[in-house]
Amino acid sequence: MNTQGKQQYRLKIWEIALLLGVALCLLSGAGAIQTQQELSDKVVRLHVLANSDSQEDQALKLQVRDAVLNRAETLLTQSSSRSEAEGILRGQLLEFERLAENVIREQGYDYQVTAQLQGTEFPTREYEGFTLPAGEYLALRILIGAAEGQNWWCVVFPPLCTAVSAEVPASALAAGFTEDEVRLITEEDGGYVLKLKTLEFWEQLRKAWN
Repeated sequence: MNTQGKQQYRLKIWEIALLLGVALCLLSGAGAIQTQQELSDKVVRLHVLANSDSQEDQALKLQVRDAVLNRAETLLTQSSSRSEAEGILRGQLLEFERLAENVIREQGYDYQVTAQLQGTEFPTREYEGFTLPAGEYLALRILIGAAEGQNWWCVVFPPLCTAVSAEVPASALAAGFTEDEVRLITEEDGGYVLKLKTLEFWEQLRKAWN
């Protein structure tokens, strides 16, 4: 084989490798997106937005968070599915507003509060004992005042916000997670990092095209 032939052969090898890489990326991306969607169908997140980034408003946010989280987890004690949890939370939005406003008044502020239950975009987020991939999740959102400060989020259903690391798998399984999904979010899945990075890549592409 002459020099030109060798160069063409090497070029074809690189083309084939590139095509295989693209195909693997597509398959991995599709699988990661499906995994995120399946997880989002089983989760309700809590999202508390502070009035501002001032030290006082950030401290107030945490006090509101504690009150709302405690009440939400009490309400959802007997919930066995996300749809059931959603129904309960949706019927209590006014109660969450009053609860948050009472905390705020007790601290000497007069901020108004809006409680919402809606689909919300989240980045990949690491918590104590588990991680959720980027994507859209149903969220109980508590907006304090102008809601322009740093926010706080976690998972209110299943009750993973207050679960210690050792309790996360049992809580997730009780809420309908599969064993594979539990392994994924608790980093026991060997392909965990690759799957999350792939999903982040696809989320960025989706946002760029929208």
